[in-house]
Parts: sequence; structure tokens; C-alpha cells
Amino acid sequence: MAGIKSPIVTLTPSPTLDRTYFVKNLVEGGVNRAERVGEELAGKGINVSRGLRLANIPAPGVVPIGNADPTVLERTGSGFISPVWIEGTLRVSTTIVEYDGPTTKINENPRPLKQGDWDAVVALTEKTVLDNDAKWLVVAGAHPQIEETGEIIDLHPLFDRMKSLGVKVILDTSGPALRYWAHQGKATIMKPNAHELAECVGRDLNTLGDVIDAARELNGWGVDCVMASLGVDGIVAITKTHAIHSYTPAVKVINTVGAGDSTIAGFLAAVTNHPADEDAFGVGFDVAEGIAAAVQWGAAKVQQPTSGLQSIENLVEPTIELIPDRARLLGEPAKA
Repeated sequence: MAGIKSPIVTLTPSPTLDRTYFVKNLVEGGVNRAERVGEELAGKGINVSRGLRLANIPAPGVVPIGNADPTVLERTGSGFISPVWIEGTLRVSTTIVEYDGPTTKINENPRPLKQGDWDAVVALTEKTVLDNDAKWLVVAGAHPQIEETGEIIDLHPLFDRMKSLGVKVILDTSGPALRYWAHQGKATIMKPNAHELAECVGRDLNTLGDVIDAARELNGWGVDCVMASLGVDGIVAITKTHAIHSYTPAVKVINTVGAGDSTIAGFLAAVTNHPADEDAFGVGFDVAEGIAAAVQWGAAKVQQPTSGLQSIENLVEPTIELIPDRARLLGEPAKA
């Protein structure tokens, strides 16, 4: 894919080195031996880029990477990454996958960034978008602090520049950063899960109708489209004019890590391959096609052992409801 322009660029402000241990019959508090260990350069935007490459979309990823591990890109097959090399080490995320059991994940906190390093990341992101004539930017993952001030990274200049370029931004984060940016209303799309959406609006969500009403508050704050990830209930995408529900049949779950990133990749692969009218769904892109692919890719990911999506073959068929059942109870109700 070298030299091919991409309609999509990703930015991962706080990447991780993902180590996955596969074990049988885990004994809590005891000594366990891994049957297999995997290592991947990951982080939410990186995972989106990896997924998009399966659909022949190059999706270069901008990432600040600690220079203490200079071989990490080559070692992990991450040649699509555009790095900003910074002082220090990569944070490490540890995943324990029990065969026929649950998945346990332990994440280190994001490494602080110097202001100059963050400025370089923003500049490289803009350059990468311009070089590719990209129409979408995905900003995904945890937001690190600025070393000199202790403040969280400021995305305002990046949002403002992308708006001036006509680039749509998908923001996928969590915690206080999600709530702050939801109220700012600068992202084209935000992808909270049900619990995060409940926290944003300050009330419990028990039905699809509750989710739709909560997402409409984010629409009112300026977010064009809310992709609410509902676990076993799939995804509801909400704009000011439409609400669409999509889900798949139940699948065997092996590793849930990276499932949300795969849904974003699937969504973008679909909307870039299905151009829509400027007024489609009130946002100018094909939301229905997007979330149908999103739930397919998400279902594919949880059936795979790695933290990054490895294959999009033999996707399960999605169900799409253009008029969701507002009274449908959530399989996993969300507390505010």
C-alpha cells in the first residue's frame, strides 16, 4: 500500500505495547504458565488502522513512541505508523486470555508528553491528513497529560484545523475526556458505550429509547452522530434526524480487546466505499451501511485471539432496524 493515498488517518495519543498471555485453567493468586504469548503495537487508533488495511485502505497512523525501543515498529509489523519519537518507553498493556474463560486486561496509565512533543504530534497529524487528502481523522484512545503543566492534551487546535480542511473527526475516548469533549461538541462522531453515555447525561439507561434520548443530548451539544456501543445489543447510531439499530447473532467470544476499534474500522470502510448525498441521514454519510459493517467487524474481532483484528472473512449477517424498538430492554443496563 506504499505510496497510495488514504481517505482515513488515525491518531493514537497514547500507544501501548500489548502483550497477550494465553492460559488454561488460570489459578488466581497462584503460579500460571502461558501456553502462548503474543506481542503487538497497539492503542485504539493503531488498531483502527490495522483493521482498515484488511479492506485495502492504508490508513496511516500518527503515534508518539518512546525511543527506548527503536525496533518496535519493525518487530511488530507496524510499517504503516508515522512516529514522533520521544524520550522514554512505551507503556505496556497486559491481557490474559483464558481458553473458554474470561479475558483480563491490565493497562498502564498513559505516559505524560512534553508540550513540544504534543505540538509535533499535532503538526505531523495535519501533514499526514494533507498529504493523503484524507476526509476522516480518527482520534482514539487515552489522553495523556502534558508534562510541564499536568493538564490533559488540548485537542482544540486539531479540531479547528480539521474543520477548516473539511475533515470529519471520529473521537473515541473515555472517562473525563469523553465527557468534556461531548459537551464541547466538536467531533463529527463519538462512540461511547452505554455506561459512558449514561455518565455523560447523568442518568441510567435501561432501554433502547433511553439510549436514543441520551444520544440526542450529545447531538444537541454539536456531535453530529453518536455511535452507542451496547455490547450484546449491538450498536445504535443516532443523528438529529435518524436513529438506527444494528446487531448480529451471538458469536463465541475469545478476546474482547480491540472490539470497539474494529467497529470503527468497519464503519469507516463502509462509509468510504458507499458515498452518500450531502443530506444523507442529516450528516452526509451512510450511517446505516456504516453500523451494519461495524457490528460485523466487531463480531469478527471478538472471535479472534489477538488485540488487533486479523481477518474480515466469513462475516456474520447483521440485522438493521431503521426504526428501533424503543421499549427493548438492554441486555446490559447502564448506571450513571
